[in-house]
Amino acid sequence: MELTIIFGYAAALLMGVTLGVLGAGGSILTVPVLYYLFGVDAVLSTAYSLFIVGTTALAGAIPNMRKGLVNYPTAILFAIPSLIAVFIARAFLVPAIPDELFSVGKLVITKDIAILVFFGIVMMLAAYSMLKSSKKDDDDIIKGHKHRSYVLIILEGLAVGLVTGIVGAGGGFLIIPALVIMGKVPMKLAVGTSLLIISIKSIFGFLGDVQSGQDIDWIFLLTITSITVVGILLGTWLSNFIEGKKLKKVFGWFVLLMGIYIISKELFL
Repeated sequence: MELTIIFGYAAALLMGVTLGVLGAGGSILTVPVLYYLFGVDAVLSTAYSLFIVGTTALAGAIPNMRKGLVNYPTAILFAIPSLIAVFIARAFLVPAIPDELFSVGKLVITKDIAILVFFGIVMMLAAYSMLKSSKKDDDDIIKGHKHRSYVLIILEGLAVGLVTGIVGAGGGFLIIPALVIMGKVPMKLAVGTSLLIISIKSIFGFLGDVQSGQDIDWIFLLTITSITVVGILLGTWLSNFIEGKKLKKVFGWFVLLMGIYIISKELFL
């Protein structure tokens, strides 16, 4: 077995562990792992990512649902516009992007390059969100936001659904701040609610790929998904012992470096 494949399986386990501990962040690694370590093309990587992230998040959401750590009304309010946006993106928007967009000198910007560069930008934004929030405690985040903004929650749901549809990431790094700040959901509830939202919209988005005729390697996909599910169950258990803030900061710096690497590799290297 090639070394990159071994790294790929290890990274799949890490994705699940991170998602289980933080409720967000792990899914941002899925596309790079599939593309760079397993050699899956960019568009198919985003499709596989949706299924992996959706199934893994559901495995993490179920224990939180049993513990009563899910805010269902807010989850529904956020999920409905997000479902619509992610399905439209996967079924119609992504297939409509031409294979070659434009060229700058000798550099031809293809569909794959554009998606990966956009993904790199999203990774950098995710890293900024994680690093910024790691400097505050939960009370500081909630302080000063006493009123729920239902309109903003719906708009955020649409935006996250669109981003999820294009890059295949769960968007937990966007969902959790929205739930805490706009929905006035306590952090513990926000993590469980985020996992439920991620699972629903990601799997729904994957159905858009199936509808558009993507050729799916189900054996490979289910293998990676199973490893990641084991990771999130392990991460959920470890969350009882690991301080999430410190891990979030370390992971934030790692995601930032990964985003810079992807943009540099696709455009300059």
